[in-house]
Amino acid sequence: MAGGGLIPMIGFIGLGMGSAALYLLRLALRSPDVCWDRKNNPEPWNRLSPNDQYKFLAVSTDYKKLKKDRPDF
Repeated sequence: MAGGGLIPMIGFIGLGMGSAALYLLRLALRSPDVCWDRKNNPEPWNRLSPNDQYKFLAVSTDYKKLKKDRPDF
């Protein structure tokens, strides 16, 4: 049967594109670097506490044990 390897390839490409789209959506909604509402929250990165985990995967950092080491502005 000719083209038998085409269907899995389309599936893997679709899975990769879907994963990339979901990751970009997560970055747009959960990242402190993105500001959607400039009137109510012009600098969202200043409202992060030291124990907020904003990275996708934290391998060796336990964010619950971190203490604040910066001043409030």
